[in-house]
Amino acid sequence: MGGKVYSRNMEQESDMGDGGKYSVRHENMNSGGGESGQMQPQAIYGFSLLQGLRGNPMEDFHIAEFRDIDGEETGLFGIIDSHGGPAVGKHVQHHLFNNILSEGGVHLDPAGATRDGYLLTDRNVLESSLEGGCSAVTAMLVDHGSRLIVANVGDARAVLAKNGRAVQLSVDHDPGSPTERASVERRGGMVTQIPGDYWRVDGLLSVARAFGDKSLKEHMSARPDLADHVVDLSCEFLILGSNGLWAVFTNQEIVDIVHKIKDPTKAAQELVSEARNRHSEDDISCLVIQFREL
Repeated sequence: MGGKVYSRNMEQESDMGDGGKYSVRHENMNSGGGESGQMQPQAIYGFSLLQGLRGNPMEDFHIAEFRDIDGEETGLFGIIDSHGGPAVGKHVQHHLFNNILSEGGVHLDPAGATRDGYLLTDRNVLESSLEGGCSAVTAMLVDHGSRLIVANVGDARAVLAKNGRAVQLSVDHDPGSPTERASVERRGGMVTQIPGDYWRVDGLLSVARAFGDKSLKEHMSARPDLADHVVDLSCEFLILGSNGLWAVFTNQEIVDIVHKIKDPTKAAQELVSEARNRHSEDDISCLVIQFREL
C-alpha cells in the first residue's frame, strides 16, 4: 500500500541509534516503509505485522501511502484488526480511504469527510455478504503535513509522542466504559462480563464500536471518535497499533522504545517483536510515523 515491503525470516541484531541494540526474532514478519516527498514536516513511516499464534488466518491489515489530492500530497495511514475472519478487514483496507476522499471537501473539512467515510464504509459492509467485523484506527496528514486527523472504532489505538510524552489521540471503545455501555443499552443491547473475561456486547463482542458485525449492529455503532491535531515542533512521531500491541504495553512504554530507534521501520519491528516476547498471542501490527523538519 505504498513504500517498500519485505519480510524478516531470521534473527538479527541492529543499532538502536544510541548505542543500544534491538533484536528481531520472529518469522513471517511483514515490514516496510516509505516517506513523503513534499510535506513539511516530512513524514517518514515504517510498519510491521506479525501473525498470531492461535492458528487463524492473518486478520490484521495496514494502510500506508501518499496520494496527490487536488495537487496536494496527502498521507493516508491505518491499522485494521479483524474479528470473525479477515473479510471485513480486507474490505476496509481497500475501500475506507477511497470513501473518505470521495466525500469531497477533504481539505476544507477533513474530520467531517473522515466521519462520513467511516459511516459509508460500514453501510457498504452491512449491505454486502461479508461476515465478521473489524476495529480500525486511521491517520490522515493534510495541509502539507501540518494537520493530523485521527479516527477510530474499536480498540485499535493511536498515540502521539509530544516532547517525549505519550498522548493518546484515539478512544478505546470498551463496552464496560460508562459512555459505551450507555450507548449499547440505549440501542436495546446489553453489556455483560464473565469473571476474568472482557466486557462484551450481548455477551459476544469485546468492542462497542466496529465495522460490520451484522448480527450486533442494531446495538452498536461504527461512528468514529475523531481528533484534529496541529503537527508542530513538539510532535515527534505517531504510533498506530492493533490490540495485540497495546494489550502488553503502556502508551509511555511504547513511546520510550521508539525514541531509541532512529528508523521507523526498525522501530515498528522492535515493537511487534517485543509484544510477542511479552506473550501477546494475537495478531500484532503497528505503524510508526515520524515527523522530521527539513
